[in-house]
Amino acid sequence: MNSRDKKRLIIISILIFVILVFKTHNVYAAPDASQAMPIPNINVSMDNAGTSTPQQYVQNIKLLIILTVITLLPSFIMMMTSFVRIIVVFGFLRNAMGTQQSPPNSILIGLALFMTIFIMYPVYSKMNTNAIEPYMQNKITQEQAINEGAKPLRNFMLKQTYKKDLQLFIDQAKLNYKVTADGQNAPLYVVIPAYIISELKTAFEIGFLIYIPFMVIDMVVSSVLMAMGMFMLPPTMISLPFKLLLFVMVDGWYLLVKSLIVSFS
Repeated sequence: MNSRDKKRLIIISILIFVILVFKTHNVYAAPDASQAMPIPNINVSMDNAGTSTPQQYVQNIKLLIILTVITLLPSFIMMMTSFVRIIVVFGFLRNAMGTQQSPPNSILIGLALFMTIFIMYPVYSKMNTNAIEPYMQNKITQEQAINEGAKPLRNFMLKQTYKKDLQLFIDQAKLNYKVTADGQNAPLYVVIPAYIISELKTAFEIGFLIYIPFMVIDMVVSSVLMAMGMFMLPPTMISLPFKLLLFVMVDGWYLLVKSLIVSFS
């Protein structure tokens, strides 16, 4: 094949490529509106046309309050369980190790939730036996069910609450009756905040103990790097593998989880 044939072949190839690229495509019109699939009309509203009496308005307000309480109920329940201490300790552990976002928040929260279920199961069993089942069987009234169901939860919180914190809220509440030394007759709105600040105090104490070995590793690595003249090398980059190695060698997750569970017994 001579040079003239090669040029013709190249020109023909270019023309074919241009035709294929700029080839027109068929454009179809939109389907007829009458043949289109109907879209359901969703309308969410509160029709008060039939609420002509004050009692009906009160029922609507009660429904709104119940829906609001349901949205906040998970947060309230978590504040009255072992979840507070566990998740705060896990946060201290991750910060002490310096692993940034590992383990992720979703994993730590999931582990804390399952540990909370495990720790709170005896309390739930008592609440179910003394309050929920008798109420479902119409053996006790709603008020009795609430009182009986609150007793196991109150006992659990009082065991983990410092007397100083409990006395603080008892004094500020200015109750019209005398609270016993063990706080068994204290209302829940007094016991719950006292329990939360006691849990935070205990979690901070555990977090301090967790920080000590990792802080020692940071100090040793920093001293070695300064002695070697490596001032520009971040000590955390070198100490992180040693922290992970120490945590794995001592089986840190087992010890930490065991300590948290035992601390509630």
